[in-house]
Amino acid sequence: MSKATYPLKLPSTLKAEAARLARQDGVSLNQWIATAVAQKIGAVETAADFLRRRAGDARPEDLLGFLAEAPDVPPGPGDERPGARRR
Repeated sequence: MSKATYPLKLPSTLKAEAARLARQDGVSLNQWIATAVAQKIGAVETAADFLRRRAGDARPEDLLGFLAEAPDVPPGPGDERPGARRR
């Protein structure tokens, strides 16, 4: 496995918490951060793959038919957009 360096700048409070967790896990801060990045990459790629499979061959314009059938009524209580004016 080849390795690359990257000068990472973290807020001091975030670095302190990461260092604390790395100590609890018994690994170096570098290893802990590398593992955290790998986990995040896996989560993002898994979500993207899931959404691609879920969408199938759907296209954005396919949604227009559903939107055309939706009733034109104001949102129910709690569903309003923040800051939106009432009709």
